[in-house]
Amino acid sequence: MATMSPMLFIFLEITCFFVAHAYVENMSLRTLSGVTHEEALLGLKAFKASITRRDSITSTPPSYSPTPSPLPPQDLKKPHVYLVTSYGADPTGNSDSTEALLAAIEDAAKGPNEGFLMQDIKDLGGAQVHLEGGKYLISKPLQLPQPGIGNFMIHGGTIRASNNFPDGYLIDLSTTGERNSYNYEYITLKDLLLDSNFRGGGISVKNSLRINIDNCYIAHFTNTGILVQGGHETFIRNCFLGQHITAGGDKHERNFSGTGISLQGNDNAITDVVIFSAAIGIMVTGQANTISGVHCYNKASGFGGTGIYLKLPGLTQTRIVNSYMDYTNIVAEDPVQLHISSSFFLGDANIVLKSVKGIVNGLNIVDNMFSGLNHGVDVVKLDQSNGPFNQIDQVFVARNVVKGMNLKATVAKMTMQGNGTSWTADFSKLLLFPNLIKHVVYTLIVNGSTFPNHALRNASHNRVVIETNEAVTANVFVAVDQSIAS
Repeated sequence: MATMSPMLFIFLEITCFFVAHAYVENMSLRTLSGVTHEEALLGLKAFKASITRRDSITSTPPSYSPTPSPLPPQDLKKPHVYLVTSYGADPTGNSDSTEALLAAIEDAAKGPNEGFLMQDIKDLGGAQVHLEGGKYLISKPLQLPQPGIGNFMIHGGTIRASNNFPDGYLIDLSTTGERNSYNYEYITLKDLLLDSNFRGGGISVKNSLRINIDNCYIAHFTNTGILVQGGHETFIRNCFLGQHITAGGDKHERNFSGTGISLQGNDNAITDVVIFSAAIGIMVTGQANTISGVHCYNKASGFGGTGIYLKLPGLTQTRIVNSYMDYTNIVAEDPVQLHISSSFFLGDANIVLKSVKGIVNGLNIVDNMFSGLNHGVDVVKLDQSNGPFNQIDQVFVARNVVKGMNLKATVAKMTMQGNGTSWTADFSKLLLFPNLIKHVVYTLIVNGSTFPNHALRNASHNRVVIETNEAVTANVFVAVDQSIAS
């Protein structure tokens, strides 16, 4: 092997010292050209190594051949974030960016995948189409190029429909034709402002699984802000929706139309959402959905609006909790398995039970606050224009706090005092259903030493009559219940 003499080694060390000194003296100039101090030191070490390297090539046995480390494929090395301006999108919104946005979406959808989620759903590994905080004008819906895509996100900007946008949705997660499996899984639409420009809707999700719509502002829709049709488990949260941009008290409120959110599928959740203008805030036609933390002041019920409409006669299976109905009501057709609790109803907003086939079963309306305008509005109203409710079971309406409205419940209590042989407790103004008392409990406390015979004589038309066999002075306590299961 080649060797180095001591004198030559000392000479090279001295040379390196002067080179290092010169390198530091000129550091400010090198930094101006984009080289940092750490990079300069690395360059110095490389220089030193180059002039002290021994002749290892000639001394290495011919049989030795180092194996280079395998490099990952080039497309896997790149981050899977697709910047739409790189495709020619105009972030000022002055020119049409439809094709540029679709090209970015197509590249992301065709990118490397890391296996599968559900059957036939490719896992794109979290690929993102980034709008870079721009405002983009589009003239047709943004759709994924093919079904069977998952773990993908579009986020971070504004999308506005052009004046020649066809009647459709700005972002359309649907496909043509029929599929035996879900169209998409785990698609996230986040941090978006969608302006439909009164040309159609905001977002459409069809036959898809585990879709996230998060922190979106959707305005100027004509039909529906967000449509969920089929599929499972679309989560809509932290969103604001309105056909017209207003903060209430709009002079054109009577003319509001459209629907904020339409749930036409099962097992979805709407959480922390504000709907500030639309004829109907939320329309639900699928079972097993949850609505929580929603504020509806979309169109006052006095103007013909509805906050939440549950159009699922016979099998509702919906939970509405911790929500704020602001001058808008909740309408439920033939509710079966419906829970409404811990919510606030303002401005005569109430709950309407609408008879279709006269069924109400498994209904809980409990622990809510109602604040009205002293117009004599019932907190829970029966709409029996199509016929009376005649199949009533397991209905519990109680523990609600009421101010300026008429309290309605399925349980009630009353105390009476007097002298005589008959006591009548009239619950007709309190009980929800007419002529329906399933259970009565009463207590008669007589003053003095007499011990009369007494009996419950009648419990019809929501009136309870108790009689004694002789006149006595007594206190009578009566409790009634319309909700006892049959």
